[in-house]
Amino acid sequence: MSELLVPLQVDVASIANAVNFTWILVVSFLIFFMHAGFAMLEAGQVRSKNVANQLTKNLLTWSVGVMAFFLVGAGVSSLVGGGGFSFTGLADPASWASGWLYGAVFAMTAATIVSGAVAGRAKLRAYVTYTFLLAAIIYPVVTGITWSGTYISSFLGTGFQDFAGGMIVHGMGGIAGLTAAWVLGPRLDRYNDDGSVNVIPGHSLTFAVLGTLILAFGWYGFNVGTAAIFTSGESGMLFNGAVLGRVALTTTLAMAMGAIGAGGAAKLKTGKVDTLYVANGLLAGLVGITAIPDVATWWGAIVVGGLAGVQLPYVFGFVEKTLKIDDVCAVFPVHGSAGVLGTLLYPFVAVGGFSVNALIAQVIGVVAIAAWTIVATAVVFGVLKAIGQARVDPAHEREGLDISEHGVETYPEFSLGDEPAVTDGGEFRTDGGSTEGGENE
Repeated sequence: MSELLVPLQVDVASIANAVNFTWILVVSFLIFFMHAGFAMLEAGQVRSKNVANQLTKNLLTWSVGVMAFFLVGAGVSSLVGGGGFSFTGLADPASWASGWLYGAVFAMTAATIVSGAVAGRAKLRAYVTYTFLLAAIIYPVVTGITWSGTYISSFLGTGFQDFAGGMIVHGMGGIAGLTAAWVLGPRLDRYNDDGSVNVIPGHSLTFAVLGTLILAFGWYGFNVGTAAIFTSGESGMLFNGAVLGRVALTTTLAMAMGAIGAGGAAKLKTGKVDTLYVANGLLAGLVGITAIPDVATWWGAIVVGGLAGVQLPYVFGFVEKTLKIDDVCAVFPVHGSAGVLGTLLYPFVAVGGFSVNALIAQVIGVVAIAAWTIVATAVVFGVLKAIGQARVDPAHEREGLDISEHGVETYPEFSLGDEPAVTDGGEFRTDGGSTEGGENE
């Protein structure tokens, strides 16, 4: 019995596109899973009476935000960038992965950062309102003037460098969180009449560290996933191994140095290696490198990650003691200042060497994103505050947002009221700082 042999016709470009398409889908799912990390990180850093509220905010961030981004935000980003408004993905289902879905998981990361800064006193309706507006307008304007537009490169000859959202996502989210926390004001009993600071520890260091490690795992999707597996070249489709390898290397080095830098700075500052500083420092190192992992040298990644970690306890102390802003989960030093730092360091650690135009472009991008984010966030929360819809009543705040906002208790068997839990090892704080002898350091 003879067999008919048919030559296999292989379209290399089609196979490469299919692999890249699948890669983007997997990466999007991985970044989505970072919400589990944010949920655990934030839940661990709030008091037990506010855990359900924080978890609910994380769930609604995705649910409300992704609908807002799909229906409005993706079109606004395209419109601001010069591409016109459209409902992305409706005409071509294949664009869902490379268009709105991939963009949505980044947008929701920026949105969920804010919830950690305003924990314990923001009304749920206020947070949901802001999440909708952030996903529909505030964040899309940022991507419109950066990733979707060429405004900076049109007059400088070089574009704004932000590979995976170090400033566009994390810096923007950290600055938005700080602004929202400033408008809302501190939690009850956070500051005394003389301006001294009271420590309000979170309820679970275990949850916070678990959340940190989940986020670090998802971050590989955030950074490495942004690089395509195959790219187009003169000789056809080429494996993008050099970029993938560099991004994986620099992301890992910066992550490690962030934890080391924060732990070392905490030791110098307080005499103790604070666990939450180490955890948040690890995240700060990741934030710092996120704008530049594809173009940073290996030693540059070490420098950026180390500096991002070192700045954490000092920036947190400045926000807490000098600005008197109650940033519960330290979102500004972790995401805001670390994102700004890494973005501005690009010309100093780039593989191609220093460039004045590149530095100018980075400064312009950072200033533009920060200015827009501060103004837009202040307006939204300012209006909500003016009409009495921004913050819960003092009685409800003392009772806990789990009961007042949701009618549940996360730990009904251990109703702690207004008093925080203390471990058998003594007092600890999980909002980014450390304690010694009951004093805030």
